[in-house]
Amino acid sequence: MNVSFQGKRALVTGGNKGIGFAIVQGLLAKGFDVILTARSQDKAKAAIEQLQSSNISALELDVSDDNSIDLAAKNLSQEIDSLDVLINNAGIYPDQRVNILTVSRELLNQTMNVNAFGAVRVTQAFLPLLMKSVAARVINTSSGYGQLSGLSAEAPTYCLSKLTLNGVTIMLAKALQTKGIVVNALDPGWVKTDMGSGVAPRTPEQGADTAIWLATDAPSNLSGKLFHERREVSY
Repeated sequence: MNVSFQGKRALVTGGNKGIGFAIVQGLLAKGFDVILTARSQDKAKAAIEQLQSSNISALELDVSDDNSIDLAAKNLSQEIDSLDVLINNAGIYPDQRVNILTVSRELLNQTMNVNAFGAVRVTQAFLPLLMKSVAARVINTSSGYGQLSGLSAEAPTYCLSKLTLNGVTIMLAKALQTKGIVVNALDPGWVKTDMGSGVAPRTPEQGADTAIWLATDAPSNLSGKLFHERREVSY
């Protein structure tokens, strides 16, 4: 284990599988104490059992449910006194059988609520803990589908939600600048996960690499940006 970040704490939403799980693994290797969240305590604990680490804990958190978010923040604040890194990674991709001409308002609302508004509410709820860190960082898992050049009519809710998440990243960075909290987003690329499918060219570890870099070694003067493979890219 790397001791560079020993004693630092990170929370990862949707950390029980896919890119989120790879992010958790990477942060543990860097020496972080990690809070792995999932929509149920059972899912979080099942993921933790695979990691065999004493530096990880489980937290139930459904990013689409304000009561769940607030309860998770309350419970965690009773266990720790500060949070150094928040990674808003949880997300959904429900666009398999719709396009921009057929998508329903209900599906648009559902995806936006999880992928974009969830990051806003989670950041708000954990802000008191983040503000007690010397140099906190917030990282949002976005997508190339959220870039203006990457919008696809065949993935309407996902694209619009990630486009909004990019806007959320910019606004949070501006709002938290005076508090010394850095906020950035990343495009992990097309990754082999339940969401990305088995034909995707990138591994979860490759997708997680930029998130781990943003949580650890990325320059602290970069905020409100979108990164892919550790390089800044345009929104």
